[in-house]
Amino acid sequence: MFGEGNAASSVFGWISIACWIVVYSPQIIENYQLESGEGLSLLFIYVWLLGDVCNLVGAVIAGLLPTVIILGVYYTLCDTVLLCQVYYYRWKRQTRRHVVPAHIPGEVSEETCLIANNRPADPSERLVPSITRIFVRYLAAVSFVSAAGVAAYCISNWLPNDDISPAVPDTKLDWHVQVIGWTSATAYLGARLPQIVKNFKTRCEGLAPGLFVFSILGNATYALSIIAASRDTDYLIRNASWLAGSGLTVFLDILVLSQFFYYGCISGQRGWIDRVPA
Repeated sequence: MFGEGNAASSVFGWISIACWIVVYSPQIIENYQLESGEGLSLLFIYVWLLGDVCNLVGAVIAGLLPTVIILGVYYTLCDTVLLCQVYYYRWKRQTRRHVVPAHIPGEVSEETCLIANNRPADPSERLVPSITRIFVRYLAAVSFVSAAGVAAYCISNWLPNDDISPAVPDTKLDWHVQVIGWTSATAYLGARLPQIVKNFKTRCEGLAPGLFVFSILGNATYALSIIAASRDTDYLIRNASWLAGSGLTVFLDILVLSQFFYYGCISGQRGWIDRVPA
């Protein structure tokens, strides 16, 4: 019976890992295309970075597998990339303000021609994909990532393993790990709040919905991997911080996605819809 739970836990775990590997990509690409990171709240990134650092420290203290530690380093680096993008594009815009010469009114220049050509004559003529097409695209992306996670589990299961007996989940409490775990959970939950507040001001402009789509799937499967491994009370108490940090964050991420759809429905000018690849 435990073997079946262990297999399910491994499948959910691999799907979660696959999601977290790609979760940052949509936002990094979005920032690159817009040459701006202003859609993100800096407090959101900094607090998320704190949560990832706590996760990394907890993995090192707990002596987890090297792959888990490497993933922790990867998450921290991705957070740093997002921060670097925000500050770099801010610096780039400030530099342009000092370099671009003043334009003489009435004079036709190459820049004014490009602006005129790129500006749509009628905003209503801009092509806006339907909600159904957007849903299908993200569903396809989620299905692909989930399939990659299942494939990774199958490959790892085929690899030779000297230890054929399933490991019993550890129920011993380590207060050092618990403190780090609850700090990480609090950081992940608190990070969403400044982003939600900022979305009311920016209407989610410059924010990639894929960041939260994969975050929801990654957190949900991570929580399921813990529950599937064992439903022993002591084991669940030991992992309560990780369950809280992943499970409760799902609801906040759903709230962020609801902001996307709300502002997408009340405005036909939604940039994140227009930028969905054809």
